[in-house]
Amino acid sequence: MADDSVRTITATFQTRAAADLAIERLAQQHHIARADIFVQPKEKRNSCGTAPSGGDASHSDGRVHAALRGEIEVSADLKQEDIARAEAAFREAGATSLATR
Repeated sequence: MADDSVRTITATFQTRAAADLAIERLAQQHHIARADIFVQPKEKRNSCGTAPSGGDASHSDGRVHAALRGEIEVSADLKQEDIARAEAAFREAGATSLATR
């Protein structure tokens, strides 16, 4: 990132569903280009969060098919003027932590 006007905001989420919600809010409500939004497990191992969500949460017998090994990290490269809106979108989606660099 050679451009000093661009900052990276990173948030972590307990579920993939919450991370997906944050991504959709950034893209649809705040018009952030999807090419500037990144998602990955916070740890080295593949994970879809720390808690069941969506279809995994609906099993009454306790089955969980998803890899629950750690939080999901969503980051976005944004202009300075978009940071506050992105932080709000992340918080509304349930971010457990936020950092900007």
